[in-house]
Amino acid sequence: MQARITLEDVAALARGCAVLGTGGGGDVRPGAIAARRAIREYGEVPLVSLDELPDDALVLPLSGIGAPTVSNEMVHGTDEPVRIAEEIERIFGRRPAAVMSSEIGGGNGVAPVAWAARLGLPLLDADAMGRAFPEVQMVSMYVAGIPANLVVMTDVVGNVVTIRPVDGLWAEQIARAVCVAAGSSALMADYVLTARECAGAVIEGTVSRAIAIGRATEGAADPLAALTEELGAVRLITGKLTDLERRTTGGFVRGTATVEGTGDDRDRTLSLEIQNENLVAVEDGRVRAMVPDLITVVDSQTATAIPTEGLRYGQRVTVLAWPCDPLWRTPKGLETAGPRAFGYDMDYLPVEKIA
Repeated sequence: MQARITLEDVAALARGCAVLGTGGGGDVRPGAIAARRAIREYGEVPLVSLDELPDDALVLPLSGIGAPTVSNEMVHGTDEPVRIAEEIERIFGRRPAAVMSSEIGGGNGVAPVAWAARLGLPLLDADAMGRAFPEVQMVSMYVAGIPANLVVMTDVVGNVVTIRPVDGLWAEQIARAVCVAAGSSALMADYVLTARECAGAVIEGTVSRAIAIGRATEGAADPLAALTEELGAVRLITGKLTDLERRTTGGFVRGTATVEGTGDDRDRTLSLEIQNENLVAVEDGRVRAMVPDLITVVDSQTATAIPTEGLRYGQRVTVLAWPCDPLWRTPKGLETAGPRAFGYDMDYLPVEKIA
């Protein structure tokens, strides 16, 4: 594992996080700009593993919450993580020892570099999803059975809200309402745990993994083939985006994207169901891939991931799908973030069996 996040690492990290975002997690570009600025101002960010932290060290999971279409336009400042860290110190009586990304996918995987640099803290090489998910309870700590007893949120105006939910589902309901009141974009900390409590409850090595994914296409003669191999992904279709229905409601981006095949995939059509992230891929009434496995749309030439809010008519794209972290395939994981958790009347089938 590399010891620090440097300016040279940010581009690869951003590319990898965009891929792992499965269309959500926010655009990586603002987070990458903020990360570079913070590194220049505050210095490189140490990247640490759990076993490098004392057992009682507080880990601060941070993420943006809201609709990506809004967060791209509502630019956050540099004081939001400071306000949250101050509130955590007030509650616990001590400062956090490390920042962790709540979701490695999308901008929420890149921006923690800036937040950690601003706070003068290391970044933990882990996250709570191994990808991106749209709802607060869809994290590994919830699957591990850890109570969601604290949520701290702040917005661009400076409001700070502390929530003591009774469980993860109520954490989502209340945090989403606060987020909508803040304009559908806010910064959030939840599941503030000690390093000892994080062991077995977070997905380790995901920052390093994102950087490796981002580097896989650097200088590659065939970026799409290099990315597909690095991910161990299945190519669902290559074609042109021909239809897009997208709306922002209740703090989410929802919709459907349609890709008509070209070349070897001509006469084929694939539809993607979206709730911030790409959730289900369907071809001729048959499901080809489904959440919690990862489904990402990339540019067919450059293999650059395209977020759901960046989809446009006429884009030449390839849709890739690959297996999620094993944690999400457990009964509790599927109950939390399987297809039925999003309202789809279908049982989960692994992508490697159906694609």
